Amino acid sequence: MNRIFLKSAAIAFASVAASLLLTLIVVPAMGFSVNRTIWLTSTVCPLVLAWIAGAYTFWQSDKLKSAHRDLARTHAQLAATHRRLAEKASRDDMTGMLNRESFFAALDGSRRKSDRGALLIIDADHFKAINDSYGHLTGDEALLLIASAIERGVRSGDVLGRIGGEEFGAFLIGATEQEAKRVAERIRREVELIRFRPVDERTVPLTVSIGGTVCGEDSNVSELMRAADRRLYQAKHRGRNQTILDKDISEAA
Repeated sequence: MNRIFLKSAAIAFASVAASLLLTLIVVPAMGFSVNRTIWLTSTVCPLVLAWIAGAYTFWQSDKLKSAHRDLARTHAQLAATHRRLAEKASRDDMTGMLNRESFFAALDGSRRKSDRGALLIIDADHFKAINDSYGHLTGDEALLLIASAIERGVRSGDVLGRIGGEEFGAFLIGATEQEAKRVAERIRREVELIRFRPVDERTVPLTVSIGGTVCGEDSNVSELMRAADRRLYQAKHRGRNQTILDKDISEAA
């Protein structure tokens, strides 16, 4: 308010100065003398009118700027809310990993940027037996432990998603065949080391089978999934708790 008052005063006094200057020039040029009435009119009128008009203009300008700031803040808040909702919609509710649709979209995006990388499909072994024996809530606890083990096994920056009930996908960005084998085996060991005790002190073993493939230069997402699925089927068929990447087999000790 003080700022508006001072700015309006400056405008008012400038108007008075301009009015007096014009009066001193115009009135004598017209053949009249500058009397007290003319002096008062030349001083008071521009002072009052300019002050009021200036104050109103600056007040409206400040209101408009404040409205713009409020609008910008609201827009930023809406954008942040939209980002949070979009992020939530892309995540699996239980594990926090990308959901199936978002994982494949991220995989497709990574493939467009680089031809290098490897895809792993990780499936929990005998998981139906855990659900049947202990219930789905206990099964969810086991699944969360497995998801955490997978997260510990991958590298920073790799893309993780839950692509099925007890099936996970991992895209190892830029990984070579040897790097992919090391990561897959590290995931398998991390899961195998879990000590899951749903009832009393009895430990229920948790293991995963992993099928993987290194990205070919022209391979699309569907082809990569089919190739990794074939390796996963082989891992399941050959006894589970093992990783198969291309034709390599790494079995549990």
